[in-house]
Amino acid sequence: MALNGFGPVDHDRIDVRFAGAESGTEALTWGEKAILQDMRDSGNQFSMGGRLDLPEGSTVADAEARLRDIVVRHTALRARLATDGAGRLTQEVAGSGQVSLDLLTLPDDAEPSEVARYANELMDSWPLERFDFHQDWPLRMAVVRHRGVGRSLVWVLSHLVADGGAHLLMLDDLVAYGAAAPRPQLLDVARSEPDPQQRQLSSRAMRHWESALRPIAPQTFGTPVPPADPSGQRFSQVRFTSLAAHLATLAIARRTGTDLSRVTLAVIAAALGRTLGINPLTVKVMVNNRFRPGLADVIAPVAQNSVLTIDVGDATIDEVVARTRGAAMSAGLRAYYDPDDLSALMARLDAERGYPATVTCRINDQRAMVMRTDEQREPEAVTAETIRELSADSTLTWLGPRENVHEQANLLIENRSDLLSLYLIWDRWSLSEAQVEAVLREAETVALEAAFDPTVRTGISAGVGGKP
Repeated sequence: MALNGFGPVDHDRIDVRFAGAESGTEALTWGEKAILQDMRDSGNQFSMGGRLDLPEGSTVADAEARLRDIVVRHTALRARLATDGAGRLTQEVAGSGQVSLDLLTLPDDAEPSEVARYANELMDSWPLERFDFHQDWPLRMAVVRHRGVGRSLVWVLSHLVADGGAHLLMLDDLVAYGAAAPRPQLLDVARSEPDPQQRQLSSRAMRHWESALRPIAPQTFGTPVPPADPSGQRFSQVRFTSLAAHLATLAIARRTGTDLSRVTLAVIAAALGRTLGINPLTVKVMVNNRFRPGLADVIAPVAQNSVLTIDVGDATIDEVVARTRGAAMSAGLRAYYDPDDLSALMARLDAERGYPATVTCRINDQRAMVMRTDEQREPEAVTAETIRELSADSTLTWLGPRENVHEQANLLIENRSDLLSLYLIWDRWSLSEAQVEAVLREAETVALEAAFDPTVRTGISAGVGGKP
């Protein structure tokens, strides 16, 4: 596992045996079905990297013990895909076996800062290595050693068995080694979802999806148009950061009594309406589902897409915020469902409508997924003038081509508490660079205009619809 800029790193591997854990074979959970479908559509496994600094004087035996403890503690970390007699995907959870621990030893003459940098770069690069879900355990772990002691644990966790919330819970258990409290298990979720009460939740969610999907156009941003020379990379990525927009959305959130995530979603919807003429906007959003009984602290993938529609026409920004709040609340309550039900619904609607249609815009707010508690904090003496001045420091960075995207626009609101960071992957056949830049900068403009003025309007006529 040599990385660029580092000299030789000794690489060994030991087997860590475990036994006496719960085992079983169950159907895939709804969350597993959902993320597996996203992986198939995009070609991306979305694996998650992590790192933990070890206590001073830690040994390889200490790292082994932590790995064994976390694997035995959670059924998700011992799950692999299998196929039953009818050809259906299932998951098998092993009660005993062995997992590998990589031993990465840096030269004694390396500086501590270089050791830390190596661990960080490994955490970032290792998730690019793919899992074989039928053969591999969903957790890979390494201990980085220097001058005879363990410095860091670095790992990769498969998104198939854990979402971002579960990843944070696993980190908590690694930190609390030896004192972690029991948690619900992936197998518990798999066994509960066939219950009639859970099936009723899925049915209710389908009624919500049907109301949103029935009137939509074939694609959110119109039919993609290939360029005259389609040989270049089709998908691209960009990041826009703005302290000014962050402070402005905080001001709107405080005035309207609305959480920061929904304010930001409203601002983006207004920006899309102003720049591209899209109204109403129907988007997919990610909901963590951990507010549901039994799912708060389970190591399992329970986040799923929901869908919502925002009308930005003939309204003030504050009114759009209120509309977004209501739409997002309904979407959040209808985000726990069997993806097989959604596939059947979409096929039926396509047949009834006479053409296939898909929501091809996704907005994922990482801040909401990790349930930040500092979102309403706002520095003292923030004024419209200071925010306008700060907008001069906003940055737009083109990040080059990107592969394997299955939507026209996938916008990630990154988990930053100090500024608004919008990371967008988009289809160049559907949106030009000029349009993308206009949308991102207009989001900042909308926020700044409305930060201290509740009368600011979207400037969009009711029922515009479509892409110009």
